[in-house]
Amino acid sequence: MDGCRTLPDWARSLVEESRVARLGLLDGHGRARVLPVAYAVAGSRIVSAVDDKPKRVAGRELARVRWLRARPAAALTVDRYDDDWSRLAWVQLLGSVSVCDVDAEALAALRAKYAPYRERAPGGPLLVLRVERAVWWSAAEP
Repeated sequence: MDGCRTLPDWARSLVEESRVARLGLLDGHGRARVLPVAYAVAGSRIVSAVDDKPKRVAGRELARVRWLRARPAAALTVDRYDDDWSRLAWVQLLGSVSVCDVDAEALAALRAKYAPYRERAPGGPLLVLRVERAVWWSAAEP
């Protein structure tokens, strides 16, 4: 997470420990889209894989994969909600996404975080966010 060097400890923990994030990107018509994703920190990268859950088309032909190839700018948002609003927090990681084959480091990070990936490795492709900027907010921080 080289682009996340400025994150305070609480924000780094939120990114590393959260189970789901929202990936913001532009679709084929330039409209904003937000998709929930499973993800992991793999070295300096944030990785998400197209897995084997049922889909209408092959992984490399999925809309989100096509959109990110055409317009790789993206934002990944991780948040913490609580009815005690003094605990609210979010982190947004901004950068570009590349579409790659699944590699050993990414697979190890995803398997460590998600039991279903330990049972059945994702086939890919891999969406790799290279963080260029990080922004964050917490109700607990002044």
